[in-house]
Amino acid sequence: MSSNVSLLGRADTMASSLPLPLYSTAVRAGFPSPADDHLDTELDLHRYVVKRPASTYFARAEGYSMIGDSIHPGDLLVVDRSLEALPGRIVVICVDGEMTVKRLERVGQRTYLKASNPNFKPIPLDGRESQVWGVVTDVIHNLLRALP
Repeated sequence: MSSNVSLLGRADTMASSLPLPLYSTAVRAGFPSPADDHLDTELDLHRYVVKRPASTYFARAEGYSMIGDSIHPGDLLVVDRSLEALPGRIVVICVDGEMTVKRLERVGQRTYLKASNPNFKPIPLDGRESQVWGVVTDVIHNLLRALP
């Protein structure tokens, strides 16, 4: 099973929520400093991940083929249609009528879609009908979903 996507609404038509608090310093993955417990500003997450509202949409990931890029089933992908689909970028693409998310790769003159899970083979695009629907710019990953 490959990683498929289900499309959600466009970013410019979705209701914007209130800005959330943003700590003024980075959060350390080691021992926390008691001096860093103050807020500095507010962050509107929508404005942070959506650079071009008119060309941005959200999609929900399915499957495990992109697990090596930390894209898990149910993750929310932020996709920008205005960005060029360059080799090395993760794209949402329709191949032979099926939507999928993969990394775009070029080997010589051939173009492939490459999964980041070694259990999935590259998909050659030669001779296939395909249309890029955008470049994935951000992934919103829920860490609590996997907990019992």
